[in-house]
Amino acid sequence: MPAKKPAGNPRQKEGSLFAMAQQQFLAAAEAIGLEEGLRQVLGACKRELTTSFPVHMDDGSVRVFTGHRVQHNIALGPAKGGIRYHPSVTLDEVKALAMWMTWKCALVNLPYGGAKGAVACDPAVLSVTELEDLTRRYATELFIIIGPTEDIPAPDLNTDSRVMAWIMDTYSMMKGYSVPAVVTGKPVSLGGSLGRYEATGRGCVYTVVAAAKKLRLNLEGATAAVQGFGQVGMVAARLLSELGVKVVAVSDSKGGIYSAKGLDIPAVMAHKSKSGQVSSWRMGDRITNQELLALPCDILVPAAFEQQLTASNAPKVRAHLIAEGANGPTTVEAHKILGDKGVFVIPDILANAGGVTVSYFEWVQDLQSFFWEEEEVNERLRRIMMRAFDETYAFAQKRKIDLRLAAHALAVNRVAEATKARGIYP
Repeated sequence: MPAKKPAGNPRQKEGSLFAMAQQQFLAAAEAIGLEEGLRQVLGACKRELTTSFPVHMDDGSVRVFTGHRVQHNIALGPAKGGIRYHPSVTLDEVKALAMWMTWKCALVNLPYGGAKGAVACDPAVLSVTELEDLTRRYATELFIIIGPTEDIPAPDLNTDSRVMAWIMDTYSMMKGYSVPAVVTGKPVSLGGSLGRYEATGRGCVYTVVAAAKKLRLNLEGATAAVQGFGQVGMVAARLLSELGVKVVAVSDSKGGIYSAKGLDIPAVMAHKSKSGQVSSWRMGDRITNQELLALPCDILVPAAFEQQLTASNAPKVRAHLIAEGANGPTTVEAHKILGDKGVFVIPDILANAGGVTVSYFEWVQDLQSFFWEEEEVNERLRRIMMRAFDETYAFAQKRKIDLRLAAHALAVNRVAEATKARGIYP
């Protein structure tokens, strides 16, 4: 089959992502006066697996791929975190994402530690057969560290319910019986949860609603721009529009569209599904991902890649409220600039915690073999996200710090308390 054109990559990394995660951790540790020994324990990743494995390609050749799985901390429970497929993934990136997962789970009070996985590959140039073979071989390599009580993967960038089904089946075949709870984000027919697909975008919108109340921002008629019109951004844009927000711009890896009058989000979604991109939509002006970040709007949702808001473009941001739908979209330097500008930022470990929350619901349902209606899933998600926002906001107000530092401080303190309670073995 002819090779497909690789997917676009709007990432613009500014140095080590893990160094950025550690900077955030150390700031939180300083804020709560964390002792040196615990700083060393929580600042390091517990386990890192890197594997190179061969895969038979459709043309008869053999190609070797490199994959990673990092478990940052398991003081609160089994490791939890997604698996991403992208040609530029690195161990440094996976370590950062695993650390953020630890804090995210702790912030919303889930009994999980943090993990992350990745394979350096471009799914856009792989056939379905090649993608399945790669996934099953990667799952075989992970068999020694994953499991329903050890480490539970989930979908992330360029992976989906089908990939999770392959991992679940591979693990189950190796065990000799079905183990639905080994992954989350599965098809509903295999024990997946209703409401899981929309969970991250829905959770993000719940935090926007909570923040708008604090800021006295009327969402009816407010404007929003969404960078990243994938699973998270698409759902967030649709739900915001249903709340009366005028979504004026959206983008994906190939570019974006802007209309000051507002976009017809359901129509743009249908066009994206048919064409694979939003920039060819007939209504609105074509813009770049960078131009979207600087648009005049009330709400900005960066839901694409890491490190999109940097020291170079943060001064141009004109939004009043930012909800980080992606992991690590704002560099440390950019966050300082946004703070000085008075921008209210809902940090990633809070804004995008809806996905792991409903993953937790799925895991619980699998273990009990008892499943919930979608309305129950969404209501439980709403309560958890609102509680987490209120706790974080109250802590920030009490300490007179911004929401990101408050979120990390609360999360780090919870993991530290669990670590102290468990003790250091032996």
